[in-house]
Amino acid sequence: MSKLFRLVWPFRSSLAAVLVLALAQSLANLYLPRLMADIIDHGIVPGDTRRILEIGALMLVVSIAGTVCAVGASFFTARTASGFGRDLRERVFDRVARLSPHQFDHIGTASLITRTTNDTTQVQQVLLMLLGMAVTAPMMAVGGVVLSLSQDASLARVLLAVIPILSVILFLIMRGAVPLFQQMQVRIDRLNLVLDEGLTGVRVIRAFDRNAHESRRFDLANADVTATAIAVNRLVALLMPALFLTMNLTSVSIVWLGASRIDAGAMQVGAMMASLQYAIQILFAVFMVTAVFVMVPRAAASAARINEVLDTRPDVTDPAAPKAAAVTMGRVEFVDVTFQYPGAEEPALSNVTFTANPGETIAIIGGTGSGKSTLAGLIPRFYDVNSGRVLIDGVDVRERRLEHLRGAIGYVPQKTVLFSGTVAFNLRFGHDTASDDEVRHAAEVAQAADFIAQMPAGYDSPVSQGGTNLSGGQKQRLAVARALVRGARIYVFDDSFSALDFATDARLRAALRATTRDATVFLVSQRLGTVREADRIIVLDDGRVAGIGTHAELLRDCEVYREIAASQASLEEVA
Repeated sequence: MSKLFRLVWPFRSSLAAVLVLALAQSLANLYLPRLMADIIDHGIVPGDTRRILEIGALMLVVSIAGTVCAVGASFFTARTASGFGRDLRERVFDRVARLSPHQFDHIGTASLITRTTNDTTQVQQVLLMLLGMAVTAPMMAVGGVVLSLSQDASLARVLLAVIPILSVILFLIMRGAVPLFQQMQVRIDRLNLVLDEGLTGVRVIRAFDRNAHESRRFDLANADVTATAIAVNRLVALLMPALFLTMNLTSVSIVWLGASRIDAGAMQVGAMMASLQYAIQILFAVFMVTAVFVMVPRAAASAARINEVLDTRPDVTDPAAPKAAAVTMGRVEFVDVTFQYPGAEEPALSNVTFTANPGETIAIIGGTGSGKSTLAGLIPRFYDVNSGRVLIDGVDVRERRLEHLRGAIGYVPQKTVLFSGTVAFNLRFGHDTASDDEVRHAAEVAQAADFIAQMPAGYDSPVSQGGTNLSGGQKQRLAVARALVRGARIYVFDDSFSALDFATDARLRAALRATTRDATVFLVSQRLGTVREADRIIVLDDGRVAGIGTHAELLRDCEVYREIAASQASLEEVA
């Protein structure tokens, strides 16, 4: 947790204000019982009205000053804790955005959401309480004991006997609560996972009539969280009764012993009342410190989970000394590339070698699991190769800045992702300064202009989260248009036409060829009709290149390609 609290340092001016104001508030609170003792003792003496008024006025001034300091300390405490939470969430999100896909999947979407929201809130709340109590509680406890001893040493012994008893009670409560707090975050992760799957997979759940099953899954996860929360709250609920019981017993003991000493003439009434006030302040300070430490275990568990994300070093990073290509053309070379996913038994790609020149359309085809999408993902450097090199314009992609590398690529993923906003916002996602004409031209090339024109507000029509208000084909065409708006030198279309009918697919490819005649284009597809007109076709089989050539050449020379062709049409029709 200490690593995270280093983020508080930028708010050091607010921290200084909190410390000064909390110190002033503590001094005011400690001074008030002493003034109260004086006013009680002078009130017993007849005719001392002026002194009573003077002390009363001083008490009023001290009370107002203490209140102002308390409000100021709360303001700066909230300001510091809120800023800390904002910066921590920003760091977690920034780190998650830099993780490679397999690192992202390793932690899990639901867990990352919990760590960015709930876990961060837990740490922020503990910081808020620590700042509020860091000065006030110790000052009140130590100062209260010292001033209580100065009033009457005999009565102070009651406090010295009570504090260890209260500490033992609080320790026992905390010992039971700590493991439950740690379980809580894990079970919240599970609840978020079930909820996320239930929302994103709602259509599949309804199609298979599994609503009751998913409801039971959610109920079980929810019941686990509820049971843990109830167990924790039962333990924590004992804190307040323990405090009040100890406080009341202490008050009774002080009054009883104090009355005996007053009766014997060994002390005054005011001293007894001051001792009583100091006892209450001391016990309340101990309770507040304990309340903070009860929250610390849960915050510590949350901090460990956040640190796990922050300590995860991204697999793909910018080089220490980045290089730039002498000429930006879009020439892509794979030189004996082998890539294996972490934990996989076999490489996804093995000894892949080819060159794609500007103006060429390179199609990639192969069976399921042959490595097509993996190859496409190596071009924008979503992963780093295990051996070999991927070169763009003669420079290894690992030697280029990610911003410059990916800025030169228009990428359309296999799974279409749209963002909540408008159609125009989504099309400008990769090039936010694109003109209206550029956006419209990209939409026309992607065969999206017609259905956009039929939408109520045209390019200003809303797109819901994930594009759920659009069909699969419409989403794919918008994703293609989004890539075209960039005006990139390299385009990678990873099975981006699978939801289109054959006529729309053909029109899109024809328009695409005219628009990207100077760029290097990669088409990943399962359809023979989509790839047959490419300048060259790369056939993958179990991660290896089974053949490279034109449609006619591969039909003649590549057995794997002939099998793919035969599965979609007879050889005579294809030829």
